[in-house]
Amino acid sequence: MEQQTEVKKKVMLSGIQPSGDLHLGNYLGAVKNWAELAEEFDCYYFMADLHSITVRQTPADLRRRSVSQLAQYIACGLDPAKNTLFIQSHVHEHAELGWILNCYTMFGELSRMTQFKDKSAKNAENINGGLFTYPALMAADILLYQADYVPVGEDQKQHCELTRDVAIRFNNLYGETFKVPDPYIPKVGARIMSLSVPGSKMSKSDPQGCVFIMDSPEEISRKFKRAVTDSDTENCVHFDPVNKPGVSNLMNIYAAVTGLSFEAIEHDFAGKGYGAFKPAVGDAVIEALRPIREESTRMISDKEYLREVYTDGAQRATAVARKTLRKVYKRVGFVEKPF
Repeated sequence: MEQQTEVKKKVMLSGIQPSGDLHLGNYLGAVKNWAELAEEFDCYYFMADLHSITVRQTPADLRRRSVSQLAQYIACGLDPAKNTLFIQSHVHEHAELGWILNCYTMFGELSRMTQFKDKSAKNAENINGGLFTYPALMAADILLYQADYVPVGEDQKQHCELTRDVAIRFNNLYGETFKVPDPYIPKVGARIMSLSVPGSKMSKSDPQGCVFIMDSPEEISRKFKRAVTDSDTENCVHFDPVNKPGVSNLMNIYAAVTGLSFEAIEHDFAGKGYGAFKPAVGDAVIEALRPIREESTRMISDKEYLREVYTDGAQRATAVARKTLRKVYKRVGFVEKPF
Protein backbone atom coordinates (compact mmCIF):
# COMPACT_ATOMS: atom_id res chain seq x y z
CA MET A 1 0.00 0.00 0.00
CA GLU A 2 1.44 3.34 -1.06
CA GLN A 3 1.97 5.93 1.65
CA GLN A 4 0.73 9.40 0.83
CA THR A 5 3.05 12.16 1.97
CA GLU A 6 1.33 15.29 3.22
CA VAL A 7 2.23 18.33 1.17
CA LYS A 8 3.44 21.07 3.48
CA LYS A 9 1.56 24.31 3.04
CA LYS A 10 3.43 27.51 2.28
CA VAL A 11 3.45 30.03 5.12
CA MET A 12 1.57 33.35 5.07
CA LEU A 13 2.08 35.98 7.78
CA SER A 14 0.87 39.48 8.53
CA GLY A 15 -0.12 41.78 11.37
CA ILE A 16 -1.90 45.08 11.99
CA GLN A 17 -1.12 47.55 14.76
CA PRO A 18 -3.85 47.88 17.40
CA SER A 19 -3.30 51.65 17.47
CA GLY A 20 -7.00 52.14 16.67
CA ASP A 21 -10.01 50.09 15.60
CA LEU A 22 -9.82 48.19 12.31
CA HIS A 23 -11.20 50.18 9.41
CA LEU A 24 -12.70 49.46 6.00
CA GLY A 25 -9.29 49.69 4.33
CA ASN A 26 -7.87 47.06 6.73
CA TYR A 27 -10.85 44.82 6.03
CA LEU A 28 -11.10 45.12 2.24
CA GLY A 29 -7.38 45.42 1.62
CA ALA A 30 -6.20 42.76 4.04
CA VAL A 31 -8.35 40.84 6.52
CA LYS A 32 -11.15 39.90 4.08
CA ASN A 33 -8.55 38.36 1.80
CA TRP A 34 -6.75 36.64 4.68
CA ALA A 35 -9.90 34.69 5.56
CA GLU A 36 -9.87 33.07 2.12
CA LEU A 37 -6.25 31.90 2.36
CA ALA A 38 -6.45 29.39 5.24
CA GLU A 39 -7.15 26.37 3.04
CA GLU A 40 -4.12 27.06 0.86
CA PHE A 41 -1.60 28.45 3.38
CA ASP A 42 -0.37 27.96 6.93
CA CYS A 43 -1.38 31.40 8.21
CA TYR A 44 -0.06 33.49 11.12
CA TYR A 45 -1.79 36.77 11.97
CA PHE A 46 -1.00 38.94 14.95
CA MET A 47 -1.83 42.14 16.79
CA ALA A 48 1.36 44.19 16.30
CA ASP A 49 1.40 45.84 19.71
CA LEU A 50 5.22 46.09 19.83
CA HIS A 51 5.08 48.25 16.71
CA SER A 52 2.30 50.39 18.18
CA ILE A 53 4.45 51.93 20.90
CA THR A 54 6.68 53.81 18.43
CA VAL A 55 3.86 56.35 18.91
CA ARG A 56 2.73 57.14 22.47
CA GLN A 57 -0.26 55.02 23.51
CA THR A 58 -2.63 55.11 26.46
CA PRO A 59 -1.86 51.73 28.12
CA ALA A 60 -5.46 50.82 28.96
CA ASP A 61 -6.58 51.68 25.42
CA LEU A 62 -3.78 49.62 23.85
CA ARG A 63 -4.73 46.57 25.93
CA ARG A 64 -8.42 46.98 25.07
CA ARG A 65 -7.77 47.48 21.36
CA SER A 66 -5.44 44.49 21.13
CA VAL A 67 -8.15 42.15 22.41
CA SER A 68 -10.89 43.94 20.48
CA GLN A 69 -8.86 43.59 17.28
CA LEU A 70 -8.59 39.85 17.87
CA ALA A 71 -12.39 39.68 18.15
CA GLN A 72 -12.69 41.64 14.91
CA TYR A 73 -10.21 39.30 13.18
CA ILE A 74 -12.37 36.32 14.10
CA ALA A 75 -15.60 38.09 13.17
CA CYS A 76 -14.09 38.88 9.76
CA GLY A 77 -13.71 35.16 9.13
CA LEU A 78 -10.32 34.21 10.59
CA ASP A 79 -11.08 30.85 12.21
CA PRO A 80 -8.68 30.30 15.16
CA ALA A 81 -8.69 26.57 14.36
CA LYS A 82 -7.34 27.25 10.85
CA ASN A 83 -5.17 30.34 11.54
CA THR A 84 -2.61 31.06 14.25
CA LEU A 85 -3.86 34.27 15.90
CA PHE A 86 -1.72 35.87 18.59
CA ILE A 87 -0.56 39.08 20.24
CA GLN A 88 2.96 40.01 19.13
CA SER A 89 4.33 40.86 22.59
CA HIS A 90 3.32 37.40 23.87
CA VAL A 91 6.05 35.85 21.69
CA HIS A 92 9.31 37.35 23.01
CA GLU A 93 11.28 35.91 20.09
CA HIS A 94 10.02 38.84 17.98
CA ALA A 95 11.90 41.36 20.12
CA GLU A 96 15.00 39.16 20.39
CA LEU A 97 15.34 38.55 16.66
CA GLY A 98 14.45 42.21 16.06
CA TRP A 99 17.58 43.28 17.95
CA ILE A 100 19.79 40.85 16.05
CA LEU A 101 18.44 42.00 12.68
CA ASN A 102 19.03 45.62 13.73
CA CYS A 103 22.70 44.66 13.60
CA TYR A 104 22.35 43.39 10.02
CA THR A 105 20.26 46.27 8.70
CA MET A 106 22.18 49.25 7.36
CA PHE A 107 21.58 52.82 8.53
CA GLY A 108 21.19 53.97 4.92
CA GLU A 109 18.51 51.34 4.28
CA LEU A 110 16.47 52.51 7.27
CA SER A 111 16.97 56.16 6.27
CA ARG A 112 15.28 55.50 2.93
CA MET A 113 12.07 54.11 4.43
CA THR A 114 9.26 56.43 3.35
CA GLN A 115 7.07 55.48 6.32
CA PHE A 116 9.77 56.72 8.73
CA LYS A 117 9.76 60.07 6.94
CA ASP A 118 5.95 60.24 7.01
CA LYS A 119 5.63 59.27 10.68
CA SER A 120 8.45 61.60 11.71
CA ALA A 121 6.62 64.49 10.09
CA LYS A 122 3.43 63.58 11.98
CA ASN A 123 5.19 62.96 15.32
CA ALA A 124 7.90 65.63 15.34
CA GLU A 125 7.92 65.71 19.15
CA ASN A 126 8.60 61.97 19.42
CA ILE A 127 11.05 60.81 16.73
CA ASN A 128 12.38 57.86 18.71
CA GLY A 129 14.79 55.05 17.88
CA GLY A 130 11.98 52.51 17.54
CA LEU A 131 10.32 54.65 14.88
CA PHE A 132 13.56 54.50 12.89
CA THR A 133 14.43 50.84 13.37
CA TYR A 134 10.98 49.22 13.35
CA PRO A 135 11.49 47.80 9.82
CA ALA A 136 14.09 45.49 11.40
CA LEU A 137 11.43 44.29 13.87
CA MET A 138 9.05 43.87 10.95
CA ALA A 139 11.68 41.73 9.23
CA ALA A 140 11.95 39.64 12.42
CA ASP A 141 8.15 39.20 12.48
CA ILE A 142 8.29 37.69 9.01
CA LEU A 143 11.54 35.71 9.13
CA LEU A 144 10.78 34.04 12.49
CA TYR A 145 8.09 31.95 10.83
CA GLN A 146 10.01 31.24 7.59
CA ALA A 147 7.16 32.96 5.76
CA ASP A 148 6.84 32.37 2.02
CA TYR A 149 4.43 35.27 1.50
CA VAL A 150 3.50 38.50 3.24
CA PRO A 151 0.15 40.05 2.21
CA VAL A 152 1.01 43.74 1.96
CA GLY A 153 -0.42 46.86 0.39
CA GLU A 154 1.57 48.78 -2.19
CA ASP A 155 2.82 51.14 0.54
CA GLN A 156 4.37 48.25 2.47
CA LYS A 157 6.28 46.70 -0.44
CA GLN A 158 9.37 48.69 0.57
CA HIS A 159 9.46 46.96 3.95
CA CYS A 160 9.07 43.55 2.35
CA GLU A 161 11.97 44.35 0.01
CA LEU A 162 14.10 45.35 3.01
CA THR A 163 13.20 42.08 4.72
CA ARG A 164 14.35 40.19 1.64
CA ASP A 165 17.62 42.14 1.56
CA VAL A 166 18.32 41.46 5.26
CA ALA A 167 17.49 37.75 4.88
CA ILE A 168 19.78 37.40 1.86
CA ARG A 169 22.58 39.30 3.65
CA PHE A 170 22.31 37.05 6.72
CA ASN A 171 22.13 33.89 4.59
CA ASN A 172 25.21 34.93 2.62
CA LEU A 173 27.15 35.45 5.85
CA TYR A 174 26.07 32.35 7.79
CA GLY A 175 24.50 29.91 5.37
CA GLU A 176 20.86 29.18 4.64
CA THR A 177 18.97 30.38 7.72
CA PHE A 178 15.93 32.34 6.57
CA LYS A 179 13.43 31.75 3.81
CA VAL A 180 13.35 34.84 1.57
CA PRO A 181 9.69 35.98 1.47
CA ASP A 182 7.68 37.40 -1.41
CA PRO A 183 4.98 40.08 -1.18
CA TYR A 184 1.42 38.90 -1.76
CA ILE A 185 -0.68 41.75 -3.15
CA PRO A 186 -4.40 41.17 -3.75
CA LYS A 187 -5.69 42.65 -7.00
CA VAL A 188 -9.10 43.85 -5.76
CA GLY A 189 -9.58 46.27 -2.89
CA ALA A 190 -5.85 46.35 -2.14
CA ARG A 191 -5.69 50.10 -1.62
CA ILE A 192 -8.74 51.85 -0.17
CA MET A 193 -8.35 55.60 -0.05
CA SER A 194 -9.65 58.22 2.37
CA LEU A 195 -13.21 59.44 1.82
CA SER A 196 -12.12 63.01 2.57
CA VAL A 197 -8.71 63.01 0.83
CA PRO A 198 -8.87 60.49 -2.04
CA GLY A 199 -5.17 60.99 -2.76
CA SER A 200 -4.26 59.45 0.62
CA LYS A 201 -4.77 55.92 1.89
CA MET A 202 -7.62 55.41 4.38
CA SER A 203 -6.07 55.87 7.82
CA LYS A 204 -7.04 55.88 11.49
CA SER A 205 -5.40 59.31 11.76
CA ASP A 206 -8.12 60.80 9.52
CA PRO A 207 -11.36 59.85 11.34
CA GLN A 208 -13.65 61.79 8.99
CA GLY A 209 -12.28 60.04 5.92
CA CYS A 210 -12.03 56.66 7.63
CA VAL A 211 -14.86 54.14 8.07
CA PHE A 212 -14.27 51.91 11.09
CA ILE A 213 -15.65 48.39 11.31
CA MET A 214 -17.31 49.26 14.62
CA ASP A 215 -18.91 52.50 13.34
CA SER A 216 -22.70 52.63 13.67
CA PRO A 217 -24.80 52.45 10.47
CA GLU A 218 -25.72 56.10 10.97
CA GLU A 219 -22.07 57.13 11.20
CA ILE A 220 -21.14 55.13 8.09
CA SER A 221 -24.00 56.66 6.13
CA ARG A 222 -22.97 60.17 7.20
CA LYS A 223 -19.36 59.64 6.15
CA PHE A 224 -20.28 58.38 2.69
CA LYS A 225 -22.76 61.20 2.08
CA ARG A 226 -19.93 63.65 2.85
CA ALA A 227 -17.34 61.72 0.79
CA VAL A 228 -15.33 63.80 -1.66
CA THR A 229 -16.11 62.95 -5.27
CA ASP A 230 -14.76 65.17 -8.05
CA SER A 231 -15.06 68.76 -9.16
CA ASP A 232 -16.07 67.94 -12.73
CA THR A 233 -19.30 69.06 -14.32
CA GLU A 234 -20.25 65.61 -15.61
CA ASN A 235 -21.44 64.23 -12.26
CA CYS A 236 -20.86 60.89 -13.94
CA VAL A 237 -20.06 57.59 -12.19
CA HIS A 238 -17.05 56.48 -14.21
CA PHE A 239 -13.84 54.71 -13.17
CA ASP A 240 -10.84 56.95 -13.87
CA PRO A 241 -8.33 56.95 -10.97
CA VAL A 242 -6.21 59.73 -12.52
CA ASN A 243 -8.89 62.27 -13.37
CA LYS A 244 -11.68 61.13 -11.03
CA PRO A 245 -9.93 59.77 -7.89
CA GLY A 246 -12.86 60.42 -5.54
CA VAL A 247 -15.56 58.56 -7.42
CA SER A 248 -13.05 55.88 -8.49
CA ASN A 249 -12.31 55.21 -4.81
CA LEU A 250 -16.03 54.88 -4.09
CA MET A 251 -16.37 52.51 -7.06
CA ASN A 252 -13.44 50.46 -5.77
CA ILE A 253 -15.15 50.15 -2.38
CA TYR A 254 -18.54 49.34 -3.95
CA ALA A 255 -16.99 46.70 -6.20
CA ALA A 256 -15.18 45.11 -3.26
CA VAL A 257 -18.31 44.77 -1.07
CA THR A 258 -20.79 43.82 -3.82
CA GLY A 259 -18.62 41.83 -6.23
CA LEU A 260 -19.83 43.95 -9.16
CA SER A 261 -17.47 44.97 -11.94
CA PHE A 262 -16.73 48.63 -12.68
CA GLU A 263 -18.62 48.26 -15.96
CA ALA A 264 -21.71 46.97 -14.14
CA ILE A 265 -21.52 49.80 -11.61
CA GLU A 266 -21.24 52.41 -14.38
CA HIS A 267 -24.25 50.84 -16.11
CA ASP A 268 -26.38 50.71 -12.93
CA PHE A 269 -25.72 54.38 -12.08
CA ALA A 270 -25.73 55.82 -15.58
CA GLY A 271 -27.45 59.21 -15.47
CA LYS A 272 -28.02 59.06 -11.70
CA GLY A 273 -24.98 61.06 -10.59
CA TYR A 274 -23.01 61.23 -7.36
CA GLY A 275 -26.06 62.13 -5.27
CA ALA A 276 -27.49 58.66 -5.80
CA PHE A 277 -24.18 56.79 -5.85
CA LYS A 278 -22.67 57.94 -2.55
CA PRO A 279 -25.58 56.79 -0.31
CA ALA A 280 -25.75 53.52 -2.27
CA VAL A 281 -22.09 52.83 -1.49
CA GLY A 282 -22.75 53.69 2.17
CA ASP A 283 -25.71 51.29 2.32
CA ALA A 284 -23.68 48.48 0.74
CA VAL A 285 -20.85 49.00 3.24
CA ILE A 286 -23.32 49.07 6.16
CA GLU A 287 -24.72 45.70 5.14
CA ALA A 288 -21.26 44.22 4.53
CA LEU A 289 -20.02 45.31 7.96
CA ARG A 290 -23.20 44.65 9.96
CA PRO A 291 -22.59 40.94 10.74
CA ILE A 292 -18.93 41.66 11.52
CA ARG A 293 -19.77 44.47 13.94
CA GLU A 294 -22.49 42.43 15.65
CA GLU A 295 -20.30 39.34 16.03
CA SER A 296 -17.36 41.45 17.24
CA THR A 297 -19.58 43.07 19.89
CA ARG A 298 -20.77 39.66 21.08
CA MET A 299 -17.25 38.23 21.19
CA ILE A 300 -15.66 41.21 22.99
CA SER A 301 -17.92 40.45 25.95
CA ASP A 302 -16.63 36.85 26.03
CA LYS A 303 -13.24 37.64 27.55
CA GLU A 304 -12.52 34.04 28.57
CA TYR A 305 -12.92 32.77 25.00
CA LEU A 306 -10.63 35.47 23.59
CA ARG A 307 -8.04 34.69 26.27
CA GLU A 308 -8.11 31.03 25.21
CA VAL A 309 -7.62 32.03 21.57
CA TYR A 310 -4.63 34.32 22.13
CA THR A 311 -3.06 31.92 24.63
CA ASP A 312 -3.29 29.00 22.21
CA GLY A 313 -2.09 31.21 19.36
CA ALA A 314 0.95 32.40 21.32
CA GLN A 315 1.88 28.84 22.22
CA ARG A 316 1.67 27.68 18.61
CA ALA A 317 3.56 30.71 17.34
CA THR A 318 6.27 30.35 20.00
CA ALA A 319 6.92 26.73 19.05
CA VAL A 320 7.79 27.82 15.50
CA ALA A 321 9.57 31.07 16.40
CA ARG A 322 11.79 29.36 18.97
CA LYS A 323 13.20 26.94 16.37
CA THR A 324 14.23 29.81 14.10
CA LEU A 325 15.73 31.85 16.93
CA ARG A 326 17.81 28.92 18.17
CA LYS A 327 19.25 28.48 14.70
CA VAL A 328 20.04 32.22 14.50
CA TYR A 329 21.70 32.24 17.94
CA LYS A 330 23.93 29.37 16.90
CA ARG A 331 24.82 31.01 13.58
CA VAL A 332 25.89 34.34 15.13
CA GLY A 333 27.98 32.64 17.84
CA PHE A 334 25.91 32.89 21.01
CA VAL A 335 26.52 30.24 23.70
CA GLU A 336 23.69 27.74 23.73
CA LYS A 337 21.13 28.36 26.48
CA PRO A 338 21.48 25.91 29.38
CA PHE A 339 17.69 25.65 29.79
